[in-house]
Formats: sequence, C-alpha cells, structure tokens
Amino acid sequence: MSYQALYRVWRPQQFFDVVGQQHVTKTLQNALLQQKISHAYLFSGPRGTGKTSAAKILAKAVNCEKAPIAEPCNECDACRGITDGSIPDVIEIDAASNNGVEEIRDIRDKVKYSPNVVDYKVYIIDEVHMLSIGAFNALLKTLEEPPKHVIFILATTEPHKIPLTIISRCQRFDFKRITARDIVERMRHIADESAVSYEENALMVIARAAEGGMRDALSLLDQAISFSTDTVTVQDALTVTGAVSQGYLNRLTEAVYERNVAAALENLEELLFQGKDPARFVEDFILYFRDMLLFKAAPNLEESLERVLLDDDFKQLAEKISSQQIYHFIDVLNSAQHEMKFTNHARIYLEVSIVKLCQLEDSSSSVDSGVLDKLVNKIQSLEKELQTIKSQGVPVQTEQKAQPKPKPASAKKGFRAPVGRIQEVLKTATKEDLNLIKSRWGDMLETLNQRQMRSQAALLNDAEPVASSSDTFILKFKYEIHCQMATENTSFVETISSILSELTGTSYSLVGVPEEQWNTIREEFIRNTKSNDDSDSTVQQEEDPLISEAEKLVGMDLIEIKD
Repeated sequence: MSYQALYRVWRPQQFFDVVGQQHVTKTLQNALLQQKISHAYLFSGPRGTGKTSAAKILAKAVNCEKAPIAEPCNECDACRGITDGSIPDVIEIDAASNNGVEEIRDIRDKVKYSPNVVDYKVYIIDEVHMLSIGAFNALLKTLEEPPKHVIFILATTEPHKIPLTIISRCQRFDFKRITARDIVERMRHIADESAVSYEENALMVIARAAEGGMRDALSLLDQAISFSTDTVTVQDALTVTGAVSQGYLNRLTEAVYERNVAAALENLEELLFQGKDPARFVEDFILYFRDMLLFKAAPNLEESLERVLLDDDFKQLAEKISSQQIYHFIDVLNSAQHEMKFTNHARIYLEVSIVKLCQLEDSSSSVDSGVLDKLVNKIQSLEKELQTIKSQGVPVQTEQKAQPKPKPASAKKGFRAPVGRIQEVLKTATKEDLNLIKSRWGDMLETLNQRQMRSQAALLNDAEPVASSSDTFILKFKYEIHCQMATENTSFVETISSILSELTGTSYSLVGVPEEQWNTIREEFIRNTKSNDDSDSTVQQEEDPLISEAEKLVGMDLIEIKD
C-alpha cells in the first residue's frame, strides 16, 4: 500500500515531537546526557499518548553513534536502522499475543548474548499487563539483574494489573492525557505540512472527540480529510466523530429553558433523523451543561471546557440558566444515560429525559421577589415597634425556650416468625423429609451461585433446615435481619422452592425463623406435646432419663437420636 495513515507517517522521531509529556521527555533527556540509563522502564498511561513512540526514541538515543545526546540524530546508521526495523537488537514484543511462559523463557535465554550491531539490546514489551502470572514470574529475575547491554521498556494501559514485584524493579513514567489545545497545535502543524485546508473549529471538534489520545485524533483527522471535498469543515468533523453540532445543543437548551416541550422534541427528532446515536447525544449534552457550569464559575478557564465553543448563543444561555437548574439537568441526563446502558429502547429514555428537563421547576425562582421584599419590610417595622416599647419602660416578655417534648417511646419493631404455621409443620415433621432436604442443600446453594444470585445466596450462609414435613420445611437463620431479608423477598423464596423441587422431586414451601425464636417455639412445642409419642417426629422424642439429662446440659439442637 502506497498510502500510510497520518499517525504512522507523523509518528514522533524525537522527544521534542512527543506531545504533552514534557515531564517524561525532560527526565529521559537528562538521564541520557548524564549517562544514568536504567536497566528497566515502565511506561503507563492511556492509549495514543506516545508510550511506544517514546520507547523507540529512547532505544535510538542510547544506541545513537553521537551518544551521549538528548535527542537521537536520526541520521546515523543505528538511528535509521532502528527506525525502519532492520536492526535486530531492538525487539518489539506484543504481550497480548505472546503472553505465555515459553515466550518469556525464550527472551531470558537470549538476553545473555551481546547485541549484534549497536551497543544496547532493547526489549520493548507492549501491553505488558497481558502476560500471565507464570510469564511474569519467569521475567522477574531477568528484569531485576539483566546483563549490562540489555534495557527493558514495558508499556501498558493498565498498570494496576502488573504485579508489584515487577513495578518495583522499573523506573515508572506515567503518561497523561493530552490536552485539547496541544492536540490542536499538533494537528495544525500536520495539516499545514500536508497542505490540507481546514477550519479552525473543525480541529477543535476532532481534538475533543479524541479524549486525550493523539493517535485517535490523527485517525479522526484522516477520516475527515477523506470525507471532505476541499476543506475540512466543522460539519465534516461532526459527521466523522458522531458528535452533535453546538447549534443544535443551543436550540435544544433554549427550548428546555423556556419549557417548550414541542420545540425540544422537534429538535431531538431532527438530530435522531440524522443518525445520531442517543447514547452519544446524552454524553454530549451532559458535557455541554458541565461546561456551562464551569463557564459560570470561572469564565476565563476556556481550556477546561471539554465540549463547547464560546459563541454568543452559549454565553447568553449561561447567563439566563441558574446553577441550580444545571445541577438538576445533569442529574436527569446522568440517570437517563445509566438506564440506556441496559435497554434496547434508548430513544425512549432519551425522549422521556427531555420532557423531564422541560418540566423541571427552578427552585431558585419559587419565591416571588416582591413577596420576599414585603416580608423583609414587615420584620423591620416590627423590630422598630419593639424598640419603641422598650424605650418607654414597658416590660417585654422575653422569648422562652420551648421545652423539648419527650419523644414517645417507639415500639421496637422486629421480625416475628409465624408461630402457628411452624407448629403445624412440626406436628407432621419427619426425619426422612428433613434428611432429604439436607442432602440436597449444598446442591441448591451451588445452583443459586450458578444463576448469578450470589448476594442472595450469601443470606443462606448461616441458615440451615431444622424440620420438614412432606410439603413445608423450616429454615433457621442465625441472624434476624437475614431471616427478614430472605423471607420478604418473594421471588427469592420461590426460587429456593423451585430449585429444591428440581433436586428432590418434591415441592416444598419455606418458613423462615430466627435462631432465638426457633429455640423458644421448639421448646414450647415439646412441652405441649410431650404426652404424644411419635417416633418419626424430628422434634419429639421418647421420654428417656438419659435424653432428658442431655437436653438440660447441651440443649436439643446438639442432640441427634438414632434408633
């Protein structure tokens, strides 16, 4: 292919060309001049901010024939060979596709060999966080004490996934997102050098859509150049980035401020008809109001604005709309954005949110200023009359502090187990039914976890079946709050019953009871039914002096009687 993308053609070849990372490039240049090169570096930061480019520039600088220098000359054989990839001593590895132990062992075996052409053998491992734990362990010792002729440069977008033992062996440099102003300056330089005609605001639209990534910005500029005819216009940039024109946002905001629902929905319909994505529109609208709020607070901080351009319509709207209204607008739109992530009908949520915005009341204007002035004047006149009465010697009763009324003791409301229903279950409870449920209880908990109901299953960690009849079982909970949460969740109770029915072949209903209440109910049931022997009952047992004595010592919960 004869054509190359802009971001490949204009890849930085010197530290000077790395945009917006002066805190990194300055440190590396000083280290090069002072010949204090580390054996391992970690470059972390968002995508498209120059990590790999800085790594290749560093590889050229340490191997340049004119070293020590702050910038590679890009003229010697070493610099040109590293640039075009013909020198085998600078090895670029994609850890996403070479993340196994074998690949790292191969590196470990080869690092001991001296470089063939240049002074230093440089390993650039991109997306290093993709390496497996075994691969990291294989790299560990080599990374800590490599041969003197080897330099490791690790690049990643997710440094939190890298083991601390690896990070501690590297000099870490954090690349930050590039500001929109720096991106515009770089794109302007590239466009001028490439003889591309453009509108200034079009570059700003592209820079803000790139979200701090230089590579993303150049890719979007490449698309805009291909889409446009002669000049890259603002409309071309909006079409390529999928963003919404600020004119539309201004008109929609005007309709919302005037509570004109019809006009607001007409503007929205026109935008959606043009193929704008509802999710992207909501994001643009949130940033629009965010910028409006910042503009009202600090009008001079134009660089902090992410979405808007300071035209006259925007400034007029910012003067009319109060900060309190903007807070409400952002809350409504943020809620709509969250709901749209989990639905196939994003447009409906968007339309509903626009109607809500039009119907919001401005709390700051809820009190009529005229009424407020009258109240203030009345208070002032009453204060003057009070001073006059005091000056005439008339005693004035001072305001006494109202004695606080004792708060009525509120009855403590807690969960009460259905005693009557539990006693009915106990009358027909059998060991066979209880053992059947207990034998499949573990399978039931595992099924809950497989159905992604882990939080609900956690309620059953301290719960156990204690009695069961042919169609109902009693589930004892250690804590009252867990019992209440579980039994009041109807769908959860039905799910447990359904799973047990699948596992046991019998349909059971669940009755929950806290442990403290269960002990009381069980003991009361035993006292009331001691005269009736039922050898199959899980609660009643035959009268036996040994059993009675054991019950006094440890309680019936810890006793198991086998025939």
